[in-house]
Amino acid sequence: MPRKKKSGAAVWKDPDDAPELTEEFFDRAEIREGDRIIRLGRPPLPSPKQAVKLRLDADVLAAYRATGDGWQTRINSDLRKARKLKAG
Repeated sequence: MPRKKKSGAAVWKDPDDAPELTEEFFDRAEIREGDRIIRLGRPPLPSPKQAVKLRLDADVLAAYRATGDGWQTRINSDLRKARKLKAG
């Protein structure tokens, strides 16, 4: 029965046996500071947006969705303009 490879620590002894460092390797990598995994991505916003359930007329929703990606952000922007709110 074949032996299972260890996960975690490197199992090769010769540096030439180490796996190739590809984009896929880095995409799956965990970045750690000591024992703590560091989260990647944007830092948390001081005032994050909130998810809400909003009922819109079908034609209004279709018109915004037809504008492509970012349609929810455009709704937010249009509501800010309508209420004369400063950009957040």
